[in-house]
Amino acid sequence: MHFRNLYRLAMLMLAVSAAPHFLFAQVSPTKETGTSDSSRVTYHTTQVDGLKIFYREAGPKNAPTLVLLHGYPSSSHMFRNLIPALSDKYHVIAPDYPGYGYSDSPSPEQYMYTFDHLADTVDHFLDQQGITKYSIYIQDYGAPVGFRLATRHPDRVQAIISQNGNAYDEGLAPFWAEFLYPYWKDPNPTTEAKVRQILTPDLTKFQYTQGFRNPENVSPDSYTFDQFTLDRPGNDKIQLALFYDYRKNPPLYPAWH
Repeated sequence: MHFRNLYRLAMLMLAVSAAPHFLFAQVSPTKETGTSDSSRVTYHTTQVDGLKIFYREAGPKNAPTLVLLHGYPSSSHMFRNLIPALSDKYHVIAPDYPGYGYSDSPSPEQYMYTFDHLADTVDHFLDQQGITKYSIYIQDYGAPVGFRLATRHPDRVQAIISQNGNAYDEGLAPFWAEFLYPYWKDPNPTTEAKVRQILTPDLTKFQYTQGFRNPENVSPDSYTFDQFTLDRPGNDKIQLALFYDYRKNPPLYPAWH
């Protein structure tokens, strides 16, 4: 992908994240703009390794493909405004990982919730879709998934666009030392109780409103939907498994640079 086009794409993505409702109102497909059917967002499920995987898709399939990899605690729902803003020039596809959004959420006894396995599932999903050349947009949990794809398939991944996609020890803020380092060192009822605070509605909302200059502009749709999925029976065990497995990511950072 040409650097100038990649730079413009990155700036557009950041703008959508900063002011999603305003930008979406400006660029939403309408009859007046003559947007083709290929730019309309469609919603699908497919079977990958025996699991139902949900994904959103838009844009002409002969255009450059951009794979959107969501973070915690969200799903492809976080890209609902970004996808139509890009679909006039890109083939955009955004899957929900197992345990998130509308994809299946098998128990940890049935599916190994590790970042290696999430990357396997996304990798197999892309293979199934016949997508062999693509760029990735990574946010939060999308980083350890996306960087695994990039190191496995350097011939496939054409560009990486990162928004809060960490690959440096310096990126692990004091939050990690407070909540997760003790759990990584010694998972026990006391350290687990601390980690479980991350699953509460207040902490979910905090991730959307903290540092936002005008929090009243943040739609409650995002954190309400995220909390709904976190509160599903058994989902807490899924999140605890991934919180614990995250400890395996920092040793891989040098290979991701």
